[in-house]
Amino acid sequence: MRLTGFARFLPTRSLRNRLMLTSLVVVALPIAIVGVVLEREGRQALVTEKQDKLFALTRILDADLGPGFDALLADLPSGWSDHDAAVRHLNARLAVLTDRLAAADPGVGVGYYSRRLDAIVTYGPSRDYGATVGQPIKSDHPGRRVMETGQPRVEVGALVRGPIMNAMLPIVRGGETIGYIWANEFSDAIERQQRRIDEAVILSSIGGLVLAFLIIWIMSRRLSRDVEVIVEGLEVMKTDLHRPIPHLRDELGGVVVAINAMAKALLDARSLTENILTSIADGVVAVDREGRVTAINPAAEMLYEIRAGDALGRLYCEVFAGCPTESLLLGTLDNGRPRVSVTIDYLRGDEVLKVDASSSVLRDGDGNQIGAVVVLKDVTERHRLMGQVMRADRLAALGELTAGIAHEIRNPLTSIRGFVQYLDDCETIEEWRQYGPLIIRQVDSLNRIIGELLAFGRPRPPQIGKVKLDVIVEETTFLTRGKSGARIELDLDRSVPEIEADGEALKQALLNLVINAIQAIPETGTVVVSTRSDGEGNAVIRVIDDGVGVDPENLDKVFDPFFSTKPTGTGLGLAMVHRIVDAHHGVITIESRPGAGTTVTVRLPFAQPEPEALP
Repeated sequence: MRLTGFARFLPTRSLRNRLMLTSLVVVALPIAIVGVVLEREGRQALVTEKQDKLFALTRILDADLGPGFDALLADLPSGWSDHDAAVRHLNARLAVLTDRLAAADPGVGVGYYSRRLDAIVTYGPSRDYGATVGQPIKSDHPGRRVMETGQPRVEVGALVRGPIMNAMLPIVRGGETIGYIWANEFSDAIERQQRRIDEAVILSSIGGLVLAFLIIWIMSRRLSRDVEVIVEGLEVMKTDLHRPIPHLRDELGGVVVAINAMAKALLDARSLTENILTSIADGVVAVDREGRVTAINPAAEMLYEIRAGDALGRLYCEVFAGCPTESLLLGTLDNGRPRVSVTIDYLRGDEVLKVDASSSVLRDGDGNQIGAVVVLKDVTERHRLMGQVMRADRLAALGELTAGIAHEIRNPLTSIRGFVQYLDDCETIEEWRQYGPLIIRQVDSLNRIIGELLAFGRPRPPQIGKVKLDVIVEETTFLTRGKSGARIELDLDRSVPEIEADGEALKQALLNLVINAIQAIPETGTVVVSTRSDGEGNAVIRVIDDGVGVDPENLDKVFDPFFSTKPTGTGLGLAMVHRIVDAHHGVITIESRPGAGTTVTVRLPFAQPEPEALP
């Protein structure tokens, strides 16, 4: 179970309780592990120490034995032949050694065993175990394995003396095992010592836990008190950033300093933002994800003629009666698409205001949408001034247009007048027949000029529909083939989608551009017509020629009415193209260098914009 799972069983799930529980677990676990390790290591150390001590006693007895049993029996007339006499003789010689060694370490039993006699020679202390002298060990006694293998051995269990730890050392003389020496101690004595070790470890662990609990309790109390100060201060800051958290010590003091600094920075930023919103002349209105007004500055109050107290917290459509569903602000809130510099008409009382509106999405620090905001600028006066400037420009253009018309009509009229004066004095019908067609051509020229002028001055509104640019280009360029030595090449992107446009008007505009490109090529050359998508919602048409080009000083005039560099041109063709592109909310540009050709680029939106509603 995770630590947080234990916290559910605490009386209160406070930071202090969780901290105490966590600290106790963190402290208790190492103490328990150390206690177990110490207990096991202590037991093992005790056993090892006992074994080392017992083997040390056997090595002493082995050294005291000297050359072996044969040397001790040398002064016995019967030697090895008399079993009982040999046992008594060896016991008399060796019992002194075993009893002295047993007396030096009470509770220890030591002795010799003769393999040849198959009997216990001595067992000290003799007063306790003298009765075992002369007796053989059992057939399954571990001492026999020691004599067979010649390897020392420690055995714990019930042997001759009872339940003991018995260390047995083989007696090797001349490469032959002649018996073994033992030193043993009762198991219950060893177990008592092991229990004392266990008790010491347990008492030490409990003492450590109690001491750790006291320290943790004191430290957690102090820490929780400091944390409560921070929590209470943060609660106050939710509504009042002017009240800092009281100063604390240690690391939490640094945290408090950082929090107070951030609160001051936030207060300064909020004050700066409020001052900016209050001071700017543009209106600002913000709504949350439900469309409720969350902010409105004085400029917006003046524009909407409403007080902030009557708007904040209410739905946008409730505040502004009759709010259309296609509102710029609510549209951005729904689809997340920002709108920039959209000029709309806003009805306020009896007057209609021109308002420049821009809307965008509001996001939090994680990038999640939390609302939308619209910035409103009253441009009514600017539009009025622009209207005056446009009227002045139209009057100036009208003057230029009038001068151009007068110039274009005067030349044919002068020719007609001259021919008529000449024919007035003619006496033969042949001269009338000779100059009559000339007069008719001049009249046709006047009629053509008037027709183009009427088409330019009274354009029909575009008939918008879905059209394919590649089809328009192919049909238009087909009409121009064979009119000169120029070669027409098509570079069409078939993936360009359909656009909303007037197909016939586009044909007329494209035809003018291609004819101009052909006429700019003296003899032979190439005209390339391409279609592309610019990736920004526009279709692009380019007409490129390698003709004579346009002088830099004439580039700004090519779209002016009655401006033409061709001897027979009227100067209305490119002006008509410009008007058609404008009617489609498109853009036309021209790039040219004398002798290097000309590139005309037309950008048309895929979809025609819809009339904007109120913000």
